[in-house]
Amino acid sequence: MQVHRNAKTTPKGRAVLVARVRAEHWTVRQAAAASGVSLRTAYKWLARFRQAGVSGLEDRGSQPRRCPHRTAPTREMQIVALRAARLSGPAIAWRMGVARATVGNVLRRHGLGRLPPLHPRPPVQRYERARPGELVHLDTKVLGRIGAVGHRITGRLQDRVRGIGWEYAHVAVDDRTRLAYVEVLPTQQKHDAAAFVARAIAWFGRRGVRVEQLMTDNAWAYRSLPFLAVCRAHGLRHVRTRPYTPRTNGKAERFIQTMLREWAYAQPYATSAARHRALRPWLGYYNGRRPHTALGHRPPITRLQPSVA
Repeated sequence: MQVHRNAKTTPKGRAVLVARVRAEHWTVRQAAAASGVSLRTAYKWLARFRQAGVSGLEDRGSQPRRCPHRTAPTREMQIVALRAARLSGPAIAWRMGVARATVGNVLRRHGLGRLPPLHPRPPVQRYERARPGELVHLDTKVLGRIGAVGHRITGRLQDRVRGIGWEYAHVAVDDRTRLAYVEVLPTQQKHDAAAFVARAIAWFGRRGVRVEQLMTDNAWAYRSLPFLAVCRAHGLRHVRTRPYTPRTNGKAERFIQTMLREWAYAQPYATSAARHRALRPWLGYYNGRRPHTALGHRPPITRLQPSVA
């Protein structure tokens, strides 16, 4: 049980109080003053120690020993059974003839405040391609432009910046090595997406990685003619995720979380340009020095051939 943050004593402090009175022969008043508690509190802990020993010095729960107005167990089981039939709280209250608040309390008590899903979630299927470049994950993330340090940092509403617009971080992550390439572009439309892919392929190529497949979601930019033209020009196979299933592209999604936490929102940037300048050093750190849990706490660059790394 958590000790209240305003508590004057802890179980260990109460044991010291008891020991001072029983073993060291302090007066109760002296022990209470030394512990910073009232005389009444000191007598309370001494009485609990006499009744239950050391265990009596632990905090007790605030739940009453008896509650005469609590819903009868048989009635609670009827409410639980109706919940198992996927009835809502108001529907159960109407059918049982009880207050909706009563039904809500019973459902929360049994951990049924939310209806469980009709079908269990499918098991997580983790995979990793055998060689670098065999599959590269693509995705984008919307970022708000920065014109000045805003009210979320300063805490002053007059510093709120409105209508400054958006910019888009385009991300490419290699499935095998987790090497990542990122650019911040003004849009996520077809021409920017196609140009980004071409530059990403060249970036991986300079590191000895030949891209073979691309995985994207079903965004319109990734189904456009310019994007498909880049794929054909480089002999790439384009794989799309299942609709409304972002976990299929999980490596890109996970990288974006790290990117937002460690770069995009890691510090209060004064302008978007300042954030752009911080991207390249952070990417160098991520690819070359940052430990990656999925790689045995080694950076992504170590997954390349020794001659390249």
